[in-house]
Amino acid sequence: MIRISEKTLKDLEFDTVLEQVSELCNTDLGKSKALRVVPFTNEQAIKVALQEVFEYKSSHLNDARIPNHEFDSITKEIQLLAIENTFLEALNLKKVIAISTTVNELLTFFKAKRELYPVLYNTSIKVTLTKDIVNLITAVLDKFGEIKDNASPALLHLRKRISTIQGKLNGSFGKDLTRYNSFGYLDDIKESVVDNRRVLAVKAMYRRKVKGAIMGNSKTGSIVYIEPEATLQFSRELSNLLYEEREEVVKILKELTNKLRPFISLLKQYQEYLSHIDVIAAKSKYASQLNAVLPKITKGRELTLKEAYHPLLYLSNQAKGEKTHPQTISLDQNNRIIVISGPNAGGKSITLKTIGLLQIMLQSGMLIPVHEYSRVCFFDVILTDIGDNQSIENHLSTYSYRLKNMNAFLRKCNNSTLFLIDEFGTGSDPELGGALAEAFLEVFYERESFGIITTHYANLKMLANELPNMTNANMLFDAKTLEPLFKLHLGEAGSSFTFEVAQKNGIPFSLINKAKKKVERGKIRFDKSIANLQKERSKLQKTTSTLKTKEQKAEEEKERLEKINERVQQKLESYQELYDSNQRMIYLGKKVDDLNEKYFNNKKKRELIDEFMKIVQVENSKRKKQSVKQRTIQKVKKKKIVEEVEKQVQVIRKKKKEERKKEERIEAKKPKVILKVGDRVRMIDGKSVGTIDTIEKGKAVVNYGVFTTNVAIEQLEFVETSSKTSKK
Repeated sequence: MIRISEKTLKDLEFDTVLEQVSELCNTDLGKSKALRVVPFTNEQAIKVALQEVFEYKSSHLNDARIPNHEFDSITKEIQLLAIENTFLEALNLKKVIAISTTVNELLTFFKAKRELYPVLYNTSIKVTLTKDIVNLITAVLDKFGEIKDNASPALLHLRKRISTIQGKLNGSFGKDLTRYNSFGYLDDIKESVVDNRRVLAVKAMYRRKVKGAIMGNSKTGSIVYIEPEATLQFSRELSNLLYEEREEVVKILKELTNKLRPFISLLKQYQEYLSHIDVIAAKSKYASQLNAVLPKITKGRELTLKEAYHPLLYLSNQAKGEKTHPQTISLDQNNRIIVISGPNAGGKSITLKTIGLLQIMLQSGMLIPVHEYSRVCFFDVILTDIGDNQSIENHLSTYSYRLKNMNAFLRKCNNSTLFLIDEFGTGSDPELGGALAEAFLEVFYERESFGIITTHYANLKMLANELPNMTNANMLFDAKTLEPLFKLHLGEAGSSFTFEVAQKNGIPFSLINKAKKKVERGKIRFDKSIANLQKERSKLQKTTSTLKTKEQKAEEEKERLEKINERVQQKLESYQELYDSNQRMIYLGKKVDDLNEKYFNNKKKRELIDEFMKIVQVENSKRKKQSVKQRTIQKVKKKKIVEEVEKQVQVIRKKKKEERKKEERIEAKKPKVILKVGDRVRMIDGKSVGTIDTIEKGKAVVNYGVFTTNVAIEQLEFVETSSKTSKK
């Protein structure tokens, strides 16, 4: 049974988180419900709630988006249904039909998409799907929320009569309007409406000329509003019919309300279901704002939060455009308690609150802003002692209040407890208070509780160093500037940098020296040693970071070279297979060619067939028997090899073609040599060199020594000028 107190929720500012979630709800009921969210009392309920939010958040990445769940509250309508002889008006019925339709759409959707949203589907099957409510109301109401004419035979008859009388009244009024206007008795506005009746706007001086009932006058008294005598009878008849129509409508609504009364519990269920979906949707939106995820939930006792952000600080800094520093922390059976030390304003309390608030959010069914590889478990009890610990109401001092709190811790602490204590042991004499705090911590340790504390007490740091399942940690500070780095470092206690911070803030060195003399020498040395260790670690941290970067680059380069090597190896193997295959085919081809020549000479068919069969048998003896599947794979493999080789050949051909084009362009750019008689030339792309004997009409007779040939000059390229010509 999980029990988390109101004090813990208040200490960790969980109410502020709920306010932010409630603002993301679409309905008033959803907002109210979101503000009442508390951690679940059993693990199964937590897992279901987390999966619901995770599935809803994932729906934004799917094509199957979850339908709208917005609705107007029908609490008033449900209350009216519970009272006998009451009835719902058309406006109330519109709300009822809207909520029923919305629920039916959601239930139908989750049924159709149950593979995508299994947990939301399991939640939905607890709600009854029925169209009875919708059918009952739509039989009476139209799509505009008005009572249908055919809701009953009596109503249909009354409305027909009303329409007829209305027509007669308008016709009679129109005649009087035209007649009195022609006499000039009417004002410029001609007519108006008084008590839902059409009246003539008669000038005051002519009021006695117009027969009818005076219904009123204007503020100035210049206009008198008169209902013509001819329309009075129709107006009275219309009023009677409208009264009868209302009576009939009330009768219909009462009958319909009585039919809806058996569905009271179902309508309550509908409203509860939709407000539940509204809270899930709000949690999903909140998770999106925080980039929150669902971490791995472990069966064992382990809490490993990687890159964890404080939700409230993250959103606040995001609005200001400032950076939020994430923390990484781990608790398990071999490291149950962490003691965080170091100077104030370094982020110790925020780290403590981050762990606590994220754990509370998780156990309330909310995704948390951590790295997806984080691992979490659930705690039955979460105890906190954070913030201002004075109880003004009970007239308790800080220390008295803390002692009462520690007493409560001792009663509740066990191996399923997470405790978070800020500034552990403060409020009393440092030595005595520190000793008592140490005793408390030993009890928590013996009970195998998980916890994180922040402290300045050296004896608590020493205890964490001595016990095997307890670890020291500190918030990193820049050794030179003494500025906080807001990063938690496990494994070492932190110095409070008391004198260093004082010196940085301008306190005289002589005063600091005087203070040092008043403190035990051993304590100063201990604190100084810790401070020196932190400075050394800061340097090592930078060196480690640089080495890690280089190591990462080297690893990436290694992976790249290994991939290249693998590809080259595959190509070599492919080429080798192709080469072996081709060699075998050449060998067989030679054998067949020899047989062919032998048969050509002796014409002995039998000998030819015997020799050929021997070759076939020898080749088949080398083959391994393969199944159809293996042969198919072999063919596909060979085909791939051939395709690969063809691709390479095409690449080579393309390169050669480009080189040839390049050479042609270079050749084209060279100045054209005018050929003369006696020049030594050769055919383009030819090898033999000859001498031009004569040139005539674009053709030249080229003498190759043994023979001569007549060639077009365009087909010749210059080699060298003859020696005779050059001498001249």
